[in-house]
Amino acid sequence: MGVGGIVIREGKILLVKRRNEPGRGKWSIPGGLVELGETLEQAVIREFKEETGLDVEASEYIDAVDNIDRDETGRVRYHFVIVDCLVRLRGGEPRAGSDAEELEWVALDEVEDHELTKTFRLFFRRNVQKLKTPQNPT
Repeated sequence: MGVGGIVIREGKILLVKRRNEPGRGKWSIPGGLVELGETLEQAVIREFKEETGLDVEASEYIDAVDNIDRDETGRVRYHFVIVDCLVRLRGGEPRAGSDAEELEWVALDEVEDHELTKTFRLFFRRNVQKLKTPQNPT
């Protein structure tokens, strides 16, 4: 099980360039795996802090996506279910953490100009209109 955190500020979403596999060198939202005994909310708060240096609070769950990777014979190598939620910024200084090469605030209309992970691209296409609504946290 994995989590992703979405923060929207002034029509821009915070993206991270992944340092590690899966998706190394591609852009996504801050997130990672849920640790044993950790709630989804605790995981998204921890992962966001580790990757961005920012403190957040979980706000609203938006969607869940599957990330299924198969080898050349079609056998499943791994299967992650990633739950993505909106978060609200609480503080901190933005910096790329150990799992991120870079951070970038990207206008929602320009997100797909970046080389995105397949799971974030799927999530974004399904939810872009929801992310553009003004009631999202800033």
